[in-house]
Amino acid sequence: MTEPLGLFGGTFDPVHFGHLRLAEEAIGNLGLGGVRWIPAGQPPHRGAPQVTGQQRLEMVLRSTAGNARFSVDASEVEAAAPSYTVHTLERLRDEIGLDRPLVLLVGADAFAGLPTWHRWRDLFDLAHIAVAQRPGFPVAAGSLPPELAAEFTTRLSDTAGLQLAPAGGIVTFTMTQLAISATRLRELLATGKSVRYLLPDGVLDYINLYQLYKSP
Repeated sequence: MTEPLGLFGGTFDPVHFGHLRLAEEAIGNLGLGGVRWIPAGQPPHRGAPQVTGQQRLEMVLRSTAGNARFSVDASEVEAAAPSYTVHTLERLRDEIGLDRPLVLLVGADAFAGLPTWHRWRDLFDLAHIAVAQRPGFPVAAGSLPPELAAEFTTRLSDTAGLQLAPAGGIVTFTMTQLAISATRLRELLATGKSVRYLLPDGVLDYINLYQLYKSP
């Protein structure tokens, strides 16, 4: 079976080293053939991002350009509809086929909120889910909503399981903790404070060029 393909969606508002490290460690820890980044166009679970989808897409392109195992999917940004993960996975299945394992990469907090996602149970028919957890804070069924805890207990597997089926499993992996948040970066940028060494230089250059995230 072909190596699993990781899928990493998000607003990336802006993309930073925490995002990049999660994707990099997912490849190594989960045996992925690569990671496809999918910036959201119109995220349904939050207010409109402060910058345009095309600007966020450009920042992701700049930050991932040096890694041959990263690719970028612009479809959600180019679409005129809200970005629902289940629709994206259905589109990718039509593109890639039914046999290649797809692995949706999510953080532990996002995973805990999975039951609020559109058609969330259908995600397991389309992909595996890999949950990035902080060192010393493993994901446990007891910390999850009951309906998700049941799925977690039933579907939890080791990483070898990603190779055995195209979808349906849940795996966890521990990533290096980088206490960087896009919210905090936007706050720093709005007040003119330095965000150097928190995100790639190419992204910072782009932000400075177009004066993104500046307070009015």
